[in-house]
Amino acid sequence: MAINNNTNNNLDKQSSYKRIMLATLLSFVFFVGYDFLYVQPQHALKQKEAEAKQKELQKNTPKPQLSIQDHKTVAPQITTQQTPSNDVPKNKDVVAEEIITTIKTVNNIIEIDRLGRIAQVTLLGKQYINEDGSKIKLFTQNQLRPLEVRFTNNDLNLETFKTNFTASSKTLDATKKITKLTLTQNLSATTLVKNLTIYPNGHYDIEILVSNDETFFITTGFRPDVLADMYADHGALLVLNDNTINLIKDEDLDNTEHFSEIIVASAFDRYYATVLYNTTSGMELSVMPDNDNNPQIFIHGKNSVNLKGYIGPKEYNTLTALDPKLSQVIEYGWFTFIAKPMFQLLQFIHNYIGNWGWTIVIITILIKLVLYPLAYKGMVSMNRLKELSPKVKQIQEKYKGDRQKASMHMMELYKKEGANPMGGCLPMILQIPIFFAIYRVLLNAIELKGAPWILWIEDLALMDPYYILPILMGATMFIQQKITPNQMQDEMQKKMFQFLPLIFTFFFLWFPAGLTLYWFMNNLFTVAQQYYVNKLFEKAKTVRHEEHLEHKHHQGKKK
Repeated sequence: MAINNNTNNNLDKQSSYKRIMLATLLSFVFFVGYDFLYVQPQHALKQKEAEAKQKELQKNTPKPQLSIQDHKTVAPQITTQQTPSNDVPKNKDVVAEEIITTIKTVNNIIEIDRLGRIAQVTLLGKQYINEDGSKIKLFTQNQLRPLEVRFTNNDLNLETFKTNFTASSKTLDATKKITKLTLTQNLSATTLVKNLTIYPNGHYDIEILVSNDETFFITTGFRPDVLADMYADHGALLVLNDNTINLIKDEDLDNTEHFSEIIVASAFDRYYATVLYNTTSGMELSVMPDNDNNPQIFIHGKNSVNLKGYIGPKEYNTLTALDPKLSQVIEYGWFTFIAKPMFQLLQFIHNYIGNWGWTIVIITILIKLVLYPLAYKGMVSMNRLKELSPKVKQIQEKYKGDRQKASMHMMELYKKEGANPMGGCLPMILQIPIFFAIYRVLLNAIELKGAPWILWIEDLALMDPYYILPILMGATMFIQQKITPNQMQDEMQKKMFQFLPLIFTFFFLWFPAGLTLYWFMNNLFTVAQQYYVNKLFEKAKTVRHEEHLEHKHHQGKKK
């Protein structure tokens, strides 16, 4: 009875592994389809509506209006912690006349509005361009702006939003040397001063001074709104002094939360971030929800605060050059523990190769070589099961009405022939974390933006303009299916798998070329490995058959 139970359990496990693989593939297809067919079009529509609204405002507003962020009118009631006031006027869009200082660095243009906030950051790198050829701007209207200061005192807070700052300079050129800017706001009973030190590469130091003991807060601002989709996380990321990470995603924050001993605070989308950090003494901060339950970071201060800041792409080399602990800003989701060393390996290879496309090709080959023993074991097992499938079918037909007996005889057959019914599925499942890790790396790597490969691929972060890579990917996936032994008995599952190459090809038409290149190369080498294993297995099968005939021949002579 125990043998029968073990037999049934093993067969159930085999069936479960197959269902897991099918569910994983179908879930991936669903998420890809949902993002490209719904999320991305909706985001693009909102962007167009916002741009149209901005143009209409500039056209119809003869006198610029005060720019204030629109938040909930009632602040959360927290008795144990002080929080920034939410009692602020309604927001109006930022217009050009409100800018009091424009700062140019090597990497960006920073615009300061008359409330002493960073109203806009325009990236100057040649790779940071939109589809229409314009430079990428990190912020849209109706957002909380970086370096906005709030007070717990409601009256003082309202006065802050009605009083303009004065700037020590209207234009600054920080492209060749460190430049300083002083922003001053004279309130009725308080003077607020922001001393900015801007470096040629675009990062900055900020010192905030308040002339009395009023408690104030400074914010990173709302995250850059360039690319936010369902694949990469976006929201707020906090790094504690023990290097652990607290991630708060958009739409997930219901109430204000308080944190201490934070060394890095980042508001981010897939490729870009606005960061304030103090890796020596740390920060105390509050994260408050906006109207859509998106996180807003407010760093606590009293009398004075000294911080460092960065706004721009989440480039590994750029961030680690500022402070090695800033590498934590680049987050890869569940498989970060695999993805982070994977990216470092990519970066290491790129330092020698100098081309991200060929770097992806090389790391794909390395991954396939490392995983080959595991893949080989699975491929051999699947071939062995395919060889036994006629005998398995005979057993199933013979014991059609008795599942327990059929299972018992099938396991006896597997044991006799040295086959493992789970041997083909388990090695593949063990490879899934590595696949998803490299997937997240290539999806989040801003380094691929503007990086060419060969001939027609001019930007690995954009889709293949001629759809060549997606078609090659689909073709190799189809070939892989054809030469891979398949033990599926369910006709519905068979049909689903048959359509997967077509479905994946369709969705990969819009995938970044770098990610499609990886998948194509992975399929190509999998096809080569499968072909090689199939040939070895056929050769071994021929040898076994000849040995069997020779054995029968000798037996015949003895008789």
